[in-house]
This record gives sequence, C-alpha cells and structure tokens, in this order.
Amino acid sequence: MDNLFLGKLTLKALPHHWYTVGGTAFMIILCIAIALHLTRTRRWGWLWRDWLTSTDPKKIGTMYMIFATLMFFRGLVDAAMIWIQQSLAADSAGYLNPDHFQQIFTAHGDIMVFFVTMGFFFGLMNWIVPLQIGARDLAFPFMNSLGFWLTVSGGLLINFFFVVGGDFANTGWLAIAPLSELEFNPGVGVDYLIWSLQLSGLGSLLAGINFLVTIIKKRAPGMTLMKMPLFVWASLCAMILIISAFPVLTATTFLLWLDRSFEMHFFTVGSGGNQMMYFNLIWMWGHPEVYILVIPAFGMFSEIVSTFSQKTVVGYVSMVVALASITFLSYLVWLHHFFTMGAGADLNSFFGIMTMLIAIPSGVQVFNWILTMYKGRVILSSAMYWFIGFLSVFMVGGMAGVLMASPPADFQVHNSLFLIAHFHSMIIGVALFGIFAGTTYWFPKIFGFKLNERLGKRAFWFWLIGFFVAFLPLYLLGFMGATRRLDHYAASTGWQPFYITASVGLAMIIFGVITQVHQLILSIKEKQHNLDTTGDPWNGRTLEWATTSPPPFYNFAVIPQVSCHEEFWEMKQSKRSFSKQYADIEMPKNTGMGVYISTFAFLFGFAIVWHLIWLALLGFIGVVTCMIIRSFDETTEYVLAAKQIKQMETSKIEE
Repeated sequence: MDNLFLGKLTLKALPHHWYTVGGTAFMIILCIAIALHLTRTRRWGWLWRDWLTSTDPKKIGTMYMIFATLMFFRGLVDAAMIWIQQSLAADSAGYLNPDHFQQIFTAHGDIMVFFVTMGFFFGLMNWIVPLQIGARDLAFPFMNSLGFWLTVSGGLLINFFFVVGGDFANTGWLAIAPLSELEFNPGVGVDYLIWSLQLSGLGSLLAGINFLVTIIKKRAPGMTLMKMPLFVWASLCAMILIISAFPVLTATTFLLWLDRSFEMHFFTVGSGGNQMMYFNLIWMWGHPEVYILVIPAFGMFSEIVSTFSQKTVVGYVSMVVALASITFLSYLVWLHHFFTMGAGADLNSFFGIMTMLIAIPSGVQVFNWILTMYKGRVILSSAMYWFIGFLSVFMVGGMAGVLMASPPADFQVHNSLFLIAHFHSMIIGVALFGIFAGTTYWFPKIFGFKLNERLGKRAFWFWLIGFFVAFLPLYLLGFMGATRRLDHYAASTGWQPFYITASVGLAMIIFGVITQVHQLILSIKEKQHNLDTTGDPWNGRTLEWATTSPPPFYNFAVIPQVSCHEEFWEMKQSKRSFSKQYADIEMPKNTGMGVYISTFAFLFGFAIVWHLIWLALLGFIGVVTCMIIRSFDETTEYVLAAKQIKQMETSKIEE
C-alpha cells in the first residue's frame, strides 16, 4: 500500500544503478556550472527578462532549437549504447542486461521523435513562418510560450527517472500493450513515459493550433493560400495532422494509465479488454506522426532547391496538391503496421493500396525538385549537399516502404531490422537531413552570420557515408531474420559482422556530429568575416530575406503587400521597396506564466507517477490558478510608437 505522504517513493527510488548515478551526477554538475556562470556574469536577470519569459517567436524558436540540440546528444548516446551492445552480444550477454537494453531502446525512440525532430521543426517554424507570411508574431504569443515550456517539462520528466526511480519503460517507444500494462511493468518507468508524452503532447497541440490560426488569419494583404511559400504550406499540412492526431495519442496513453492505475482493462485480455484496440489507436496517431516529421522537411527542401537553382520551383500547384494528398492519405495507412495480425485479406489489400498510393505525391515532389535544378544555375552550397543526400537516402528508404506496403512481403520483414532501416531512412534521411539543410540555409537570418561551408560539407559526407554504412547492413540483417530489440544472439547466425559494420557507420556519424560542433565553434570565432550585412546572403526569393539579419523584434515595420509566392524576388526584379508610412504597432509583453504553468504541470506529472496525491493537487491547483490570473490580465500588450519605429529603421539603414 502506498504511503499517505510519500506515495510509492522509497529509498530504492534514489539513484543506485551505474547509469542513473552517472546521469544524475552529470545533470547536477551541469546545473551547478550554468548557475555559477550566470552568477559570475550577473546574467540571471537578463536570462529571465530577455529569454525565459519572452513571447517573441524568434527567441522561442531559438530556445526550441537549443533544447532539441541537448536532447539530440542524449538520444545519440542511447543509439551508441544500443549498437555497441549488439556488436558485442554474439554468444555473449554484452555489457547491458536485457532490461536495461530495452529501456535504452525505448528512451532513444521517444526522445528522438518527440523532443529532437519536433523540437527543431517547431524552432525553425517559429523563426520562419511569421517572416514568410509577412506577420509580426504568431496569433497567440502567450500560447506559444506555454507550448514551448510544456514541451520542456515533458523532456525533463522523461529524463527524471535518472534522479528518482532508476528504471524507465522497457516497452519500445510506443509503449505497446500488453508489455506496458501493470502485470508486465509494475514499476514507474511506463508512467514516466505516459506523463512526459501527455505534457509534451499538449505543448505540441497548442503549438499546432497556434500555427494553424497564424497561417490562416495573419497572412500579409494579398497573400492568398496559393501565394504562400511552400514551407508555409508544408507547415500548415503538418499542423493539421498535429491537431487531428495528437488528441488520439493523449486519449490512448490516458486509457493506458487508467488500465495501470485503476484496473480499467481497456487493453488487457481480462474483463473484456482488447490489446488490438491499442494497436489501432496508437498507429492512428503514429503514422500521421511520421508525416508530421517529414512534411516540414519537404517544405524546407523546396525553398532550398529554388534558391540555389536560382529559379522558381517547378510545378508550384502540383507541389501544393502533393503536400495536401500526403496529408490526407496519411490517415488511411495506419493498419499496414500490423498486417501480420489477422485483419483479413480485404483490409490488408485496402491499406496496402493506400500505402502504395502515398508514394505518388512523394514522387511528384522529387521530380519537381529535379526539374527545378534542370537548366537552373545550381549553386552547390552545403544546404544543397544535404538536399542531394536526402534524395539518395529517400530513394532507398522509399522503395523499401513500397515493398513493405505489400502484405506478403511485409509478412517476411515485419518486426525485423529491415523495418528499422526503412524507418531511419525516413527520419534521418528526410527529417534530420532536412533539419540540417534548413538550419544551414536560415542560419545567417537567425544569427546574422553564415556557417563555415568547408566544415559543413565535410560533416555532410561523414553523415551520408556513415548513414549507408550503418543502415544498409540492417536491411540485410532483416532479410536474414534479425528482429528488432535483440540484445543478444547466437554467433552461428552470422549476424555479428553486419552489426560491427553498422557500428562503424555509427562512428562515422559521430565524427559528423563532432565536425558540426567544430563548424559552429569556428563559425562563431570567424563570424566577423561571414557577417550577413544585406539580409539576403543567398539571393533569396521569399519575404524572410527582405528583413535584416537577424530581423528586428517586430519583423516588419510596415506589413508588405503580396502579389505572388516569391514576393521578395518579385520586389527585387521590379526594384520595389517597402513602404515607409509607419504606424503604431501593438506588441505582446513578456510573461513568466508559461514557465509557472509548466512548472506546476511538471509537478503534477511527477506526482501522478509516484502517487503523491497532495503534490498532484498542488500542481493542479497551481496550473488552474495561474490560468485564472492570466485570464484577468488586461495589460498583455504595449504600443510601439511610429516615431520609435522610424528611429530604429533609420538607424539600421545608417549602420
């Protein structure tokens, strides 16, 4: 029975494994080092006033990317531990016990999907979407801050088992039932996973609503839907998927929590439950989620190809239709994730056909990108390198996906490393390469100087070659019968050389990451030589390049009048400039309520994990109280006078 005050907390919850002790020590040392630096430089007030409480989407976008970078290194360590274990575990237990291996496997997937890939995309969207549509801010600035801090609180909670608990979920990243039920996972690891996804999922949902409303309602005059840049279209499609799919994830994980906490039996075989309902619900969210991760990358690649081919993207209308088609079809393919579970020939055939159909709009985009480069004056910048690398990986991964869309073929490779290789082709080759391309492309707009091109291209080659060396062996292992989540195997299978080869590929990827860190450090040191003084370092085509680098906090002194989807290019060709008829601007004030609400939400999630009823009530009351206080605050904006705007714009011209 739970303790009335401490719930399920006991001394055993304190760090006692080598990895939890090490992880806790690292986090404590890092926090102390940051606190000492801020104290020594007297920057606590600056950090709170200018960043943590900011409602400026550009600063929130930067914080998203910093947070995603930290989580990327966390997920990369997990990946390295998985590969090293599998390389050593032929007729051997390796260096990880089976339970620890499965925990790492689970954490790696959740961190990379929810906090790395989505974090980077939300960061870039916060920066670029308002600029591309000619807006000064998102529709709901406070909601933007709250969404970010809820995501951070979810990220903290998913790592908090290091400090209190000691064990994480060992179920795989989707917490598949019945493995995630109380009978097989009586610890708190699954609860940590559930409530971290609840918090971060709510943050993503708020962000999705915010971006959808912003794109629909805050476009510049003259910018119809068919005059929006393709990255904005891709963002809109991804937000539609988030708004429709994430409530399903929230409901599914909440039902799982009810199973675990109150013996509700939604997904257990006892008392009329059905685990197949969990599979259907989780993949009704899960497959749209895959496209939430890749559709923004498609939009980024469209912008990059057009800019560095120095011509408008071929087939703008067909590109929009392709994005919309992928969005629609992504709802009709979820059952291909369990072809082998007896759904029946008719259902399998329908979902197999739908899965094959979704390759058509993807192919349309590929051909349009290639045609855009055809007879264009292609500039092989490092951003274009990432695009060309994406094409090569996308072709291999896409063909593997079409193969698995056939139920008979899927029967052979389902749940094998073939599937893992295909999935990573999509997430690394499309989403992550898209993040690297987009970050390189917009870096001078965000920070005011270019990244080092030489090191950027070197990092690309490490990543591309490393990717193929790491994941092509997994396709072969899948055909040889190697299933995913294997922590050891018999040497007689002949698998070990392939696992070792994959680990060599991982080492090359790590060299790529090290090169990217070196690139960033060197670029900062040499930033005076690579300053973007024009605001348009790539001869860009869309409105974000019409502002200074970095843009002013109000983005545009005067909202532009738009006539086409490449408005800035049209302005340059016709030698038009922005109006200088300045008017007063209403701007949102900074607020700490996003931090406060998310802190109470974190306490609520932690309390539910450990059955601390009093702390859960405190967290819930804190959230509600902060929301009420915020709702009565009528001074959430201030007026930036036209005279001030004129002075700032004049000083920029003089500089």
